[in-house]
Amino acid sequence: MKWRGRRGSRNIEDRRRAGGRGMAATGGIGGFGLIAILLIGWFLGIDVTPLLTGQSGGDPYAVPAGQVELTQADQEAGQFVSVTLADTEEIWADIFSRQLGESYDPVTLVLFKGVTRSPCGGASGATGPFYCPLDEKAYLDTAFFTTMSRRLGARGDFAAAYVVAHEVAHHVQNELGILGQANQIRAQSSEAQSNAISVRIELQADCLSGVWAREAQARFGSLERGDIEEAINAARQIGDDTLQRNAGQVPRPHTFTHGTSEQRVRWFLTGFESGDIRQCDTFGTDRL
Repeated sequence: MKWRGRRGSRNIEDRRRAGGRGMAATGGIGGFGLIAILLIGWFLGIDVTPLLTGQSGGDPYAVPAGQVELTQADQEAGQFVSVTLADTEEIWADIFSRQLGESYDPVTLVLFKGVTRSPCGGASGATGPFYCPLDEKAYLDTAFFTTMSRRLGARGDFAAAYVVAHEVAHHVQNELGILGQANQIRAQSSEAQSNAISVRIELQADCLSGVWAREAQARFGSLERGDIEEAINAARQIGDDTLQRNAGQVPRPHTFTHGTSEQRVRWFLTGFESGDIRQCDTFGTDRL
C-alpha cells in the first residue's frame, strides 16, 4: 500500500504516551466485538474475565501515566493509521456528497497502548478495535496489527488498512442512522436475534470497507499488487467460524456476531467491485 508522504488526519486522539485506566466493561459495538474479546484474549493468553463479568475492584487494567514508551514501530503505525484515516475522510465526504447528497462528519480515532477508557466501556489488548457510538469515536491499539500478523495470519499493510476502514464504516453506519436503529432493535431482541442483527451490521461494514478500497485506488492510486488479497485474507481469518475452529471449537452459528469467513470476504468484494453503498444493504437481503 502506498501511503508514505501523504496527508495525515487531524482527527487522531493519541493516548499512547499517557497510558490509562481500564474500565471493566464490554460495551460498544463494531470492530471485532465480544467474540474477539474471548478469542483474541485466548490467543494472547490474556485474562479477559474482568471484561466479561463487569468486575471493577482494584481497577486491574490501570497503567500509571508516564510508563508507556512509544517504539519506532509504534510511531510508524500511528503515522500509517493517520494517513489511512485521512483517506477515509476524503473518500466518504465525496461519496456522501455524490451518492447521497449529504455531508459527512468524520470520525475521531483514539490510539491507545495497553488500556484506555471509553463511554462504551474499557478497551484493552483483549478487546480488539471497536467503534463506540456514544462518543462517535473508534478505538485502536496498534499492537493489534501485530496480533493480526503473528497470531491470526492476516499479514500486510492493507490488511491493517482494512481494519481501520472497517471501524470507520461503523461510523458511516452511525451517520446514516443505521447503527442506532439496529442497536435499538437488538436491545429488544433475544440473544440469538441480537447476534443475527450484529452479523448484518458487521457484514455491511465489510462491504463499506470494500467501497472505500475501490475509491482509495481510484483517488490516490494507493493499492499495490497483492493488497486486495491481503484484505481478503484478513476478512477470512477473522470470520466467526474460522476463529472458533482456530480456538479448538466446533463452529456454532447461533453464536456468530460477525459472519463467516466466506460471508465477510464476499461482502467486502461486493463493495469493492461495485463502489456503490446501495449494494451494501445487508438488512434487505435473505442471502448473507
